[in-house]
Amino acid sequence: MRGGRKPGSCAAIRPFPLSSSSRSSNGLASSEDIVGGPPRWIGRGLSCVCIKRKGIYERDFTNLTPLQVERLKMLKHRMNIYFDPSRNDHQETLRALWNAAYPDTELIGLISEQWKQMGWQGKDPSTDFRGAGFISLENLLFFAKSFTVPFQSLLNKQGGKRAAWEYPFAVAGVNITFMIKQMLDLDSSKPRTFIKTVLLQMLAGDDRAFDLLYCVAFMIMDKQWLEKKASYMEFNEVLRSTRTRLERELLFDDVVRIEDMPSYSLLL
Repeated sequence: MRGGRKPGSCAAIRPFPLSSSSRSSNGLASSEDIVGGPPRWIGRGLSCVCIKRKGIYERDFTNLTPLQVERLKMLKHRMNIYFDPSRNDHQETLRALWNAAYPDTELIGLISEQWKQMGWQGKDPSTDFRGAGFISLENLLFFAKSFTVPFQSLLNKQGGKRAAWEYPFAVAGVNITFMIKQMLDLDSSKPRTFIKTVLLQMLAGDDRAFDLLYCVAFMIMDKQWLEKKASYMEFNEVLRSTRTRLERELLFDDVVRIEDMPSYSLLL
């Protein structure tokens, strides 16, 4: 059974308490910390799990195939694109997200109080993309189009016993993109963690690997949220435990595609 699998050996993860300055009044990391530059709390609180994977799936950190190099280059390019509200294609992607989330409700405008319904911090969602960039919008749209039922369930907080003060859906999604970017260390020229090497192998087989991993991460985060009976003030703790779960599942010996991860079943 999947539940009985174990990766090789796992280093302990020591959580670091968040300072009061890194929280906004609603308990989430502030917009400045999360989407307005290098988030201080992510760097401290989301420690890497250093596990060496065993068996035939062990990868060489340095010998990347041409396909891996190309797809890594494409992914890094996506990550370096900032959301630009003046670009027509970015505006259309934002409208596409609204239409996917609320197909029966007409959007008044790209700056509108309607966006707060989705879980943006204000009436202009473009201000929430700063640190994670355009890819965080692409991730949300991919989730909405590829897994409509679970997306709608999380958007509308339909599953489980929900907290009185729930996490804002859209901003949580931006946080998840940034968390995965930090976890995979994609800015380094060569893989410095085994997690990154595993993802490179997955990218060789499926160029949607990062987007699929995002969807799995969102489902894990919501599941952890419910299991912990969390509220605003526990969001960062839930995000840390989400990262830990992702890292462990990615390092199972029989996980060679995102679809092989045990938590992928949450999307089905």
